[in-house]
This record gives sequence, structure tokens and C-alpha cells, in this order.
Amino acid sequence: MQWTLVIPLKPLARAKSRLAATAGDGLRPGLALAFAQDTVAAAVACPAVRDVAVVTDDALARRELAALGARVVPDEPGAGLNAALRHGAAAVRAKRPTAHVAALNADLPALRPLELARVLDGAAPFPRAFLADAAGIGTTLLAAAAGTELGPAFGMDSRARHTASGAVELVLDGVDSVRQDVDTGQDLRAALALGVGARTARAAARLLIAD
Repeated sequence: MQWTLVIPLKPLARAKSRLAATAGDGLRPGLALAFAQDTVAAAVACPAVRDVAVVTDDALARRELAALGARVVPDEPGAGLNAALRHGAAAVRAKRPTAHVAALNADLPALRPLELARVLDGAAPFPRAFLADAAGIGTTLLAAAAGTELGPAFGMDSRARHTASGAVELVLDGVDSVRQDVDTGQDLRAALALGVGARTARAAARLLIAD
């Protein structure tokens, strides 16, 4: 089974606001873009991924992520994360109604293609399935097989919300890179310890220099 990933991304000027204390507003947008670039690059390289659709209205992100092989879908609803994911999934299935679709966070800079493949393969037997984040509170991936609505419920306590919606939680070892999203400086340090992609490594080096 191959999947289309839908990756939402806020305008970079507003992205990763919780990193402001660590990076400041000068470096924060560049970090957000680097996270997204490394996430998309790893997703495109994943053997279980057919293609990637990024939902964003940010002009720089559109250009940079399209260059990595992503299809860019304008965020026409402009109504937040879940609306963007529903819109992206609908755009994918307007072209391929039988597509298997998975929502993936844009802030997984340590993402490994083979670990992502393990998660997607684990999701394949279920109509809807999700992977909790490293903190055990949120969600980094939500998958919906062909014929099933994605039904995203990202945001506060999304692990509990996705469970309540009927999605199956995937319990897998050895997929830390798919769990480690980055919202805070502590998250960034954890991702760096796992080993991040080249773009995030460069952006983080600039942050350390700035410090």
C-alpha cells in the first residue's frame, strides 16, 4: 500500500511561535522552513509514500517545498490546521478518489524514511490510525485508508481526541523520528540528539552561533 501524505504548514512568520523563547523572531521562521524541508525530503524518499501534498499559503515555503517534489495546495479555507488537512485530503481525492491519505506534521526534522514506512505499513490494516507524539499527548501522523474520511482532530490533547474519534493508536517501537515533533527548545534538543536533516542542522548551527 502506498500513501499520499498531506502536510500542513502555517505562514512562516507565524509558525513555531513556542520556539520564540529559544530562537527569537529573527531565526524562528527559518527554523520552521528547515523543519518542513527536512520532513518533506524524508517523506518523498519513503518507499511507502506515493506523493506529498503540502497545504500552505507561504510563498517561500511553496517554492522551496515544491523544489523537493511536493505538490503545493493553497490553504483556501484559511481556518486552521484541521480545516487545512480536510482541504488537502479533499484535493488529493478529487484527483484520485481511492487514495490512501495520511496527515503528517511539518515539524519532524529527524524523520527517517524507513521509520515512516514502518508507521504507514502499521496503519495499513485499519480504516483510520494514528501515531502519538514523543510527549504522549499529541499526534504526529493520522492515516485514513481509501474510502475513509481523514477526520483530523489535531490540537490540544489530539491523542485523546483521535482515540475518541475511533482511530486506532499505533503502538510501535523504533519509530522515534516519526514521533519527535518540535514545538519548544527542549523538543529541538531531543530532535538534534536523534539526528536531524541537513537543513535543520544548518539552521540550528546559526541559532547556536547567535546564542
